[in-house]
Amino acid sequence: MKAATQDRSTDEQVTMQAIVQDDYGSAEDVLRLEQISRPAFGDNEVLLRVRAAGVDRGVWHLMTGLPFPVRFAGYGIRAPKTRVRGREVAGRVEAVGSAVSTLAVGDEVFGVAEGAFAGYACGQPGKLTLRPANLPVEQAATVGVSALTALQAIRDRGHVQTGQHVLVIGASGGVGTFAVQIAKAYGAEVTGVCSAAKVDMVRSLGADHVIDYTRDEIGAGGRRYDVIIDIGGNRPLRHLRGALSPRGTLVIVGGETGGRWLGGFDRSLRAPVLSLFVRQRLGGFMCSENAADLLVLAELIESGKVRPVIDRTFPLSEAAAAVQYVQDGLARGKVVVTV
Repeated sequence: MKAATQDRSTDEQVTMQAIVQDDYGSAEDVLRLEQISRPAFGDNEVLLRVRAAGVDRGVWHLMTGLPFPVRFAGYGIRAPKTRVRGREVAGRVEAVGSAVSTLAVGDEVFGVAEGAFAGYACGQPGKLTLRPANLPVEQAATVGVSALTALQAIRDRGHVQTGQHVLVIGASGGVGTFAVQIAKAYGAEVTGVCSAAKVDMVRSLGADHVIDYTRDEIGAGGRRYDVIIDIGGNRPLRHLRGALSPRGTLVIVGGETGGRWLGGFDRSLRAPVLSLFVRQRLGGFMCSENAADLLVLAELIESGKVRPVIDRTFPLSEAAAAVQYVQDGLARGKVVVTV
């Protein structure tokens, strides 16, 4: 197999458009469209011609550097180490490193690649898989982070089984729309929690019940759930436990408080400690980005059990507006940047 389509020594001489930032801050203040050098790829990487990129919550965290532990995790203390934002990706393999054997030039792929808000991005084969022919490129770009998170929360941490009652808090968002459908695919009876304006959309995904959080509370009337996937809330642990069955499982995927130090992550720290003293299983969750699970998702999508939900698409030049749209909580499902 040919290792690359061009001499790597010329990579940096070729430019591309990209959304870059040099300081932490808001989308309006720090994100800008710029012409920069195309990235050089390593022996264990592939070079992608990006066609679309999803906007996940992680984009906002890396853009703002908040909460502060994000910066200490290797992303840059005073300024971002990686200038180009975006991670969820769908595109075409333009070149492959000498040690890559699982992908070839010309392959249409999707998954995760750093710097996806650009004409080209470098990716690791272990975080990419072939895009099904019946999966549009914009939809494929929504899967890499959000759908992976939903799959692993439902399957690996929630251990959802047929006939269980599952509550998805934040059911109308990027991860939530996938979580509702995946839980249904695993045979669960699913209740989604969202705002009144998004009830019909969540119901259209197959949710058996939908709670409008502006009118009703979870656990009202003594209802209990075997598994709670908490994506979009900041309810106290005692409140969540009250809606959980005696031996139920709570999976905390998200929850933003705006705090600069923990930003809502404190519940994920306290939950496993509390689990030591109660029969319920309580814990936080971090997604593992891998090609094997991307393939599982591709099969679920091909079978019709899961469909990516796209609210809006934005051109690359309007990526800052796309990030702000998600941050403002306006999105019904996913937002995509087209390149």
